[in-house]
Amino acid sequence: MPDDHVPNPLLLQWVKEWLDQATERSTKGVTTYKNAYNSLKVCPLTFHHPSELKKLKGFGDKLCERLTDKMNKHCQQNGLPIPKRSRNNARSLDEALALEEINPPLRPKRQRKPKPYVPKLRSGPYALLLALGDMDEDGRSGLSKSEVIEAAQPHCDASFTVPPSANGHYTAWNSMAKLLEKELVVERGRPIRRYLLTDEGWDVAKNLKAVVEGRQASVSESRRSESVKMSPPRKAQPRNANQTKPSGLKFDGFVEFVGGGDSDSDIVEVDARDFDKRTARPTSPKQPSFAQMGERDNAKQDTRSLNYIDDIVPNKFTLSKPTESRKDGGVSPIRIPPGAFTFHLVLDSREVRAKRDRDYMQNELEKKGISPITRPLPLGDFTWVAKLNKPNLLRMNGDEGNEVVLDWIVERKRLDDLISSIKDSRFREQKFRLGRSGIKNVVYLVEEMNIDSEVWHKNEEAVQTALASTQVVDGFFVKKTQTTDDTIRYIARMTDMLRKNYETQPLYVIPGNSITPQSFLPTITGLREKEPSKGFYISYNSFESLGSKSDNLTLRDVYLKMLMCTRGVTGEKALEIQAKWKTPREFVEAFEKCGSGEVGRKRKRELIYGEMSHMVGKRKMGRALSGQIAEVWADGV
Repeated sequence: MPDDHVPNPLLLQWVKEWLDQATERSTKGVTTYKNAYNSLKVCPLTFHHPSELKKLKGFGDKLCERLTDKMNKHCQQNGLPIPKRSRNNARSLDEALALEEINPPLRPKRQRKPKPYVPKLRSGPYALLLALGDMDEDGRSGLSKSEVIEAAQPHCDASFTVPPSANGHYTAWNSMAKLLEKELVVERGRPIRRYLLTDEGWDVAKNLKAVVEGRQASVSESRRSESVKMSPPRKAQPRNANQTKPSGLKFDGFVEFVGGGDSDSDIVEVDARDFDKRTARPTSPKQPSFAQMGERDNAKQDTRSLNYIDDIVPNKFTLSKPTESRKDGGVSPIRIPPGAFTFHLVLDSREVRAKRDRDYMQNELEKKGISPITRPLPLGDFTWVAKLNKPNLLRMNGDEGNEVVLDWIVERKRLDDLISSIKDSRFREQKFRLGRSGIKNVVYLVEEMNIDSEVWHKNEEAVQTALASTQVVDGFFVKKTQTTDDTIRYIARMTDMLRKNYETQPLYVIPGNSITPQSFLPTITGLREKEPSKGFYISYNSFESLGSKSDNLTLRDVYLKMLMCTRGVTGEKALEIQAKWKTPREFVEAFEKCGSGEVGRKRKRELIYGEMSHMVGKRKMGRALSGQIAEVWADGV
């Protein structure tokens, strides 16, 4: 249709001019003008004012205003009356139908219904759901990982324990994460995880079982009344100028220095006779008095340290409840005789020499005849385990895995990392977790390195105090080395001496289903007091769960961590606040009772100061810190 035969030729002409200009300049408005031009060209209606064009595709407020200005100028130049905006926006039925033909209404998109989850036949999720679906639906005990794998493997083509390739890491068990994410399975219990189906999981499992039963019934009528049986599994497919060594790095007898020599006097003394009596402790030939102070059993540490964080909310899903009988040895440890295990060093995989030389420690230890097991450790940087010759021995006695954590652990700190950990309170948290691990012999190894002399002089006193406290108060043995190579030599010689002693001793393992995070320390302490001649240990699975930073957090743990997020709130101050207001809710309600307005605002800022201004030493709270805490915990401050 020619432009002069359309109902709105003038408006169409102006839009065409702007479209041509936009096309020449390659501006972003080309699409807008093109849509407006096409819709106006095919529209059979006559518009009396540009504002009426908003009903067409491509016309917005801005374009209509521009056409209005153009129309006004055109009328003034040609002496024509300026058209008025239409007050009545109602259109006739014919006009409405015409507009509907030009701009057909968009149909609303249908919302897709979520499809029910259907796992692939003989896949990992398929097998896991069938295995958990064989349980009693009303039962709440659940199955452990090993029990689930044993029940699921016949239903799956892939292996739940062996990766499909030598370089692979994933097995069919990794499918459990998908089921947890879809909330078909729930995970409960510590230190041994138990798995249960949710209501949605039971629905899927029942559907799968119905399908399986139908397939089997079609194969043989004789199996119609039999329980579901799957075919046996198929094999799975296979230094700078401004950096100096601080000359003033003296620890006043608290630290034993390890140089480059190979003499056994450099390492922790382990006497076989003491080992027989289960009283082996790290000793220092240079300072026997301090070494004896550091030889205290970590389970008998200062009461304030052990009770730094106790449990307020009991674990709802633990396998067994702590009882008083456990304190005096009410559990039945598993005896592992000599010769039934092999001795191994475990190296934290995150323990590196440098970012570009991550495997240095492992390679150097292998050169010395020690092949460490490398994995992320939940606690410490070096520890030693006994690997059982019978992999199912622990599982048959209520535990998991086939490794037992022995009574030695080493926490390695470079000097720069030690300084930063003291500043951000990681130092105290790590010592606290080491103390609660139940491991009797904790070695705190400080590795000297080149740091800026000015940085050292600023932090020298803090480092001296921290290391003295570590040995005297916490009961850890503090060791100092000069280089990473010295540390490796120390660990290698220590490994050889510990192997000689442990391989001739029986191990007594506390079953994982007999302990909880609340009962563990009283249980192992009671057993050691009752039978000091025996060595009591836990499995690596239990150690991993009990040593986790997040798995064992109680309400009080989280509360104290929240308080210490405010700059200036130390552990002592956080404990005092928690002693006054037991829970976060109680703390917030105390601020709410202060009221609102300017008076309430002032009361909130001075609430903590008023309650704790009488404290002395590190527990005393000032007005400024009280105000900072109120800004975080109270409204309208």
